[in-house]
Amino acid sequence: MTLSMYQAAIPPMTRSLNSLVGILEKGAAYAEAKKIEPQVLINFRLYPDMFPLSKQVQIASDIARRGAARLAGVEAPAMEDKETTFPELITRLKETVAYLETLTLEQIDGTETKTIELPVGSETFTFDGQSFLLYFVLPNVYFHVTTAYDILRHCGVEVGKRDYLGVS
Repeated sequence: MTLSMYQAAIPPMTRSLNSLVGILEKGAAYAEAKKIEPQVLINFRLYPDMFPLSKQVQIASDIARRGAARLAGVEAPAMEDKETTFPELITRLKETVAYLETLTLEQIDGTETKTIELPVGSETFTFDGQSFLLYFVLPNVYFHVTTAYDILRHCGVEVGKRDYLGVS
């Protein structure tokens, strides 16, 4: 059995983003139960030179949305980075998942050798589709989802591996 580009891209990203929704919901509930101003958690960062929780969520959303769109050969919908509350961050993730679910097998499969050009600052990185997905998109989505998880866990939110994996 072969694993298609669609199967390697869309289901894992939607699962990770949906897991992050659950993690953020637990973060919001924790803030309410402990009488912590939600902004404390949303603006928390693990180290001064790292992005805060809100930016981790935004980047996970951006990488998934834009990465899948590049593979599909379509323009990803724009999203402003203006979320400042748990409900807004959760809505952004749900909108990203809804967008990913509009992409079809036909749009993504067969893109293994497609040339993907990714402008980053003054440079442009060139990948084939499979390398772009496996070595750039998925690791970045997982990194930012993990970092968002780690921020909330560090702050005392009771989340565990099952929450991260989406099996709780």
